[in-house]
Amino acid sequence: MRFLLYNIRYGTGTGWDYHLPFPFSGYLRRTRKNLKKIGEFVKSERPDIIGLVEVDNGSYRSEKINQAEAIASELGQTHVYESKYAQSSMLSRMPVLREQGNAFITNQTIEAQGFHYFTEGLKRLVIQLDFDSFVIFLVHLSLVYRHRQYQLSGLYSLFSEVRKPMIVAGDFNAFWGDRELELFMAASGLHNANTRGWPTFPSRKPRRQLDFILHSPAIRMTNFRIPNVKYSDHMPLVCDFEVSNGSA
Repeated sequence: MRFLLYNIRYGTGTGWDYHLPFPFSGYLRRTRKNLKKIGEFVKSERPDIIGLVEVDNGSYRSEKINQAEAIASELGQTHVYESKYAQSSMLSRMPVLREQGNAFITNQTIEAQGFHYFTEGLKRLVIQLDFDSFVIFLVHLSLVYRHRQYQLSGLYSLFSEVRKPMIVAGDFNAFWGDRELELFMAASGLHNANTRGWPTFPSRKPRRQLDFILHSPAIRMTNFRIPNVKYSDHMPLVCDFEVSNGSA
């Protein structure tokens, strides 16, 4: 089975012109052309499950189109989207920001799905999908170190109800490196699919490993790659895996 993880930055692109005529002005740009490139790349990888971080649900940038739904439609697959801000958050009522979230796309049968929210930080969403032989979580952790540690603790608490092998993936914003995750991984028994510690950010010249695919020992990674794709400020991660019961 193939899993692709990609923080697509709402399809707004990257490069030096992202900060012209003023810093981060690219955040406001239209996304149609770049989203098409992202969709073509995703399709070329032929993934079974796609985890997308920073998805536009239909602001003026995406011309009222849910980006995950658009890619899923091209692939003939199912998408699951949710806002990354809790309903009680003021951000969930602000223009543009209220249309920002994360999503899964898959060609697999989903047995159950859940949306969880951390109690700390601005970006609080955790999406959980249950499949026949494993469970997968998608996260986008806080930019604040203290909040990230609280969020990791909350994520570990979610695992208490899981009885299947797990994959936990997303943008962890681990600016201090994978050392930030050592205690979390030791407590949960998860392993990093990126065994060589390849950096994923920024895409123009990667220096930091911010994006992770973590997995239970019962899930065996048979291949791991970071394609040289620069449609976002993050690099995409692609892995092939097998679950211990022999399904792939």
